[in-house]
Amino acid sequence: MIETSATLPTRPTLEAVAKEAGVSRATVSRVVNGSPKVSPEVVEAVQEAIARLNYVPNRAARSLVARHTMAIALVVPEDAHRFFGDPYFADVVQGISDRLDDSDYVLNLQLTHPSSPSDKTRRYLLGGNVDGAIVVSHHAGDHFLAALDPDMPIVFGGRPFGTVAPPTLCYVDADNHGGAVTATRRLIERGRTHIAHLAGPDDMPAALDRELGWRETLESAGLGAQRLARGDFTEVGGVRAALELLREHPDLDALFVASDLMASGALLALQQHGLRVPQDVSVIGFDNSSYATRGEIGLTTVDQHSRAMGEAMADKLLRRLAGEHVEPVTVVPTTLVERESV
Repeated sequence: MIETSATLPTRPTLEAVAKEAGVSRATVSRVVNGSPKVSPEVVEAVQEAIARLNYVPNRAARSLVARHTMAIALVVPEDAHRFFGDPYFADVVQGISDRLDDSDYVLNLQLTHPSSPSDKTRRYLLGGNVDGAIVVSHHAGDHFLAALDPDMPIVFGGRPFGTVAPPTLCYVDADNHGGAVTATRRLIERGRTHIAHLAGPDDMPAALDRELGWRETLESAGLGAQRLARGDFTEVGGVRAALELLREHPDLDALFVASDLMASGALLALQQHGLRVPQDVSVIGFDNSSYATRGEIGLTTVDQHSRAMGEAMADKLLRRLAGEHVEPVTVVPTTLVERESV
């Protein structure tokens, strides 16, 4: 017997699931799209109704009607070596992935050069390929990304530069300033008086906030804040900047370093100069990454909770895509993790 349209089984609808679960159609839609604004009890009831009816969301049809791609772009203005070599990015992406696992969205990676805004990236983001974007590790030259937000939802990982970022722009940031203050105070409590800072690039707000926290804490303690060298958040850059500091300020007795990767390089430079950690020089990093525990001396470091930050970025963007109101700014507190380097 050949089945006709009259004999074909009827495909379960969203309305049928809502009726079966005893909730509204909008509630079922929120559950299907992974919205966090639904109680666990309601989620369970809807999921049970979906299982009983064997409901399968028609993503293709919905995408055609609503122009949804069910894809999110992760835009990283860094080269591939930095992205794949820095554990900070791995932690952030893991957090994003953890949150997206509860939705039907997939993540598309877009690497762009940090010093030259990419028209190709702009065209891709506005070309209907993704529904929204998360931008991490952005630089001063990436301000064009903030300007795209009226046309598509974007969440930044880190505070964008204030001169180009509208007050409604969404971002998730670590308390970089507070973390730097805590680290510098700890070095002062250890009796260090010649505390140098190995800073990050001056075109990145996170690096500038950490530098400011170090500088203000030293000045408030009546100590000089002139011992500074700038790196690039890489291990090689940390070696070079630490060697520069040691040449210009051989009296330094402590280092506050803006990232664990650079701190790893600084430890190599100190060893090359025959200086012991922490007996001769105390060192504190920033990130609490795997680099903090890979050497013979455990690195005291500021934990910025990168994975939690990634999860918060994805959550904020998913809520925006679901049409919910979200607070533009989320600042994740930092904590000092003490090991043997202080």
